[in-house]
Amino acid sequence: MTLNEYQILASRTMDPTLSDSETEMHALHGMAGELGELHSIYQKVYQGHTPDSLHKMKELGDLLWFIAEYCTAHDWPLEIVAEMNIEKLKARYPDGFEAERSLHRREGDI
Repeated sequence: MTLNEYQILASRTMDPTLSDSETEMHALHGMAGELGELHSIYQKVYQGHTPDSLHKMKELGDLLWFIAEYCTAHDWPLEIVAEMNIEKLKARYPDGFEAERSLHRREGDI
């Protein structure tokens, strides 16, 4: 499955009654919530729980759903967003990650 195919399939379960701005905020709040749920899995280690890989994967899937929803609200193909990110990383780290390049980015490198 491609990222764009995922985005189309995920959009089937979006709330069609929300405006684009409401969908954007729904997605943004959802991303924060799902990241919190993933983080909570690790927090529970300090309470004696063992992290469950399947649980982590499901929470990441939920996070991906909200990312796809956010992109859909903006009419951005998820694959284009992913490609832009890779191009940014290639420019920032042409030979792979280097701490020095991370610490001292070029002006305008966001």
